[in-house]
Amino acid sequence: MAVAALRLLGPAARRAAGGYGYGPPCRAHRLTPADDELYQRTRVTVLEPESPNTMFIEGYSSRGFTISGNLVVGPCAVLPRTILQWNVGSYKDISHESLSLFRLLEPQIEILVLGTGDRVERLHPAMLKHMRESGIAVEVQDTPNACATFNFLTSEKRVAAAGLIPPRGTYTGM
Repeated sequence: MAVAALRLLGPAARRAAGGYGYGPPCRAHRLTPADDELYQRTRVTVLEPESPNTMFIEGYSSRGFTISGNLVVGPCAVLPRTILQWNVGSYKDISHESLSLFRLLEPQIEILVLGTGDRVERLHPAMLKHMRESGIAVEVQDTPNACATFNFLTSEKRVAAAGLIPPRGTYTGM
């Protein structure tokens, strides 16, 4: 039956004729990306930071980080208004002493985001408990996710800091 003829019929007659939106569901749209969509890169450009004092992690590589336009080589501590070299070689070097920097900050940070490299590593529970007792929540993630989490927290005006160890063998945005 032609579409024009179906329009002239009432709803009951259209259903009986099996046309005009009634009948078995039609899967005419794609549910998976096409081959050319799988390999396209997405690029985000920050046009203007909200505040010149806000730290923003723009990229990372196996050598270090680009933070608010500054190239930082090696592990770093990103504080609310400054960037410091962080004297750790790997997640195994994270200790009470290396975390003491974050406990001494004034005003006190709400949350510390730790990026442990290519993958999430377990830290000693006593260290995490000590930080919680100091009033600082700790989030341990792989470095790429830690960078994104830190940027999100600072964009939400949270008082956050990050301890970041560069991931091995990756390159993003530097």
